[in-house]
Amino acid sequence: MSVAPTTGTAPALAPSRIWTGEQRFLAACRREPADTTPVWFMRQAGRASPGYQQLRERHSVMEIATTPELCAQASLLPVEAFGVDAAVMFADIMMPLVPMGVSLELAAEGPIIEAPIRSAADVARLRRIDAAVELRHVSEAIGLVRGELAGRAAVIGLAGGPFTLAAYLIEGRPSRDQALAKALMYGDPATWHTLLELLGEVTAGYLQAQIDAGAGAVQLFDSWAGSLSATDYAEYVAPHAQRILRSVTGAATIHFGTGTEGLLEVMAEAGGEVIGVDSRQSLAAAWARVPGRGIQGNLDGARLLAGWSATEAGTRAVLTEAGGRPGHIFNLGHGIAPDTDPATARRLVELVHAEGKPAGAA
Repeated sequence: MSVAPTTGTAPALAPSRIWTGEQRFLAACRREPADTTPVWFMRQAGRASPGYQQLRERHSVMEIATTPELCAQASLLPVEAFGVDAAVMFADIMMPLVPMGVSLELAAEGPIIEAPIRSAADVARLRRIDAAVELRHVSEAIGLVRGELAGRAAVIGLAGGPFTLAAYLIEGRPSRDQALAKALMYGDPATWHTLLELLGEVTAGYLQAQIDAGAGAVQLFDSWAGSLSATDYAEYVAPHAQRILRSVTGAATIHFGTGTEGLLEVMAEAGGEVIGVDSRQSLAAAWARVPGRGIQGNLDGARLLAGWSATEAGTRAVLTEAGGRPGHIFNLGHGIAPDTDPATARRLVELVHAEGKPAGAA
């Protein structure tokens, strides 16, 4: 979906309108005023949600993610528990790799790849897939979630960004510096680009399938892109991210990575109506650097672990910095911690809804 620059004055807000969470969230994606600021949490469909542990007692993570009814149930839990404005699908960003021929384990410390990709021959063994067919369980789950929500909250699809998927494939496990991935990137750029072209093709198809199933927005999680310089990102990653984000149609796009303060401009050029920023960045500075985009973020999730006083202070600070600007989606700087008190998360949502009114709201 293309992004048009913001021009003129935002349309006046109808004071008598009753907004649903879906309407509020999608308005923010379009940088339009709504009744208040929308809010959701990355990784909300998981261990922080009340009821998730009961699911895990009976089913594995992969079983939940690949069974439409269970996936829908896990995705809906935080909407009911926290009152958020969007349901993000319960899915691991590594899921598209499995039908591509990658054997992996979703371990507690992160994904473990049985046979990491280290050469052109390894890349050649990866399968091209039709994501709409091979990952149809996700589309089926989206249909169930949309039917249950009936517009009360938006549905967000997701996929891993090209650098992050490549880094996991090459490293074979979570890495602090992605040194092996960057070594292949620098040392064999032809193989690197072949790998990212394939990952980009599959990712674009996967996101489009989620949109076609009813997702109103999709987020590209390039979590480890912040390990790159802006120059390297522009050369080795941006063309692939751009092809993904420009190819999908029919939904808002969110582009997110952690530690990306030095990459905001090149990430925005790659695409995304909304740019996600982590808690180390300034919202005001982010808007100044990427005007004409929505901004998502950016409370430090550790505040929720510290209790309500710290959470309230941080939430108010984020809202103050956002300044009532249409186009702000409240979120954490990264995923919500598993040990977060659900009551604290719900109070945060209530506070944002009560005091996050954009300029022009009644």
